[in-house]
Amino acid sequence: MDIKEIMALSLRRKHHDLQMTQEELAERAGLSACYVGAIERGDVSASVTVLGQIAEALGVDPGDLLKKGLAA
Repeated sequence: MDIKEIMALSLRRKHHDLQMTQEELAERAGLSACYVGAIERGDVSASVTVLGQIAEALGVDPGDLLKKGLAA
């Protein structure tokens, strides 16, 4: 599993755990829902800046979204 897949799975799991829709996450992070969806599918790689925006919207440390443990 590569880093893009790990982030995709971690992101999906975290926002579902918080009962937050993809649209809510996108709005809180200042991103489009289409872009967040593309990240979750692993279609695109998020920049460090976007990773930070998403992490802040989720209330987690950016590094947490890159750990295999959350993605498993």
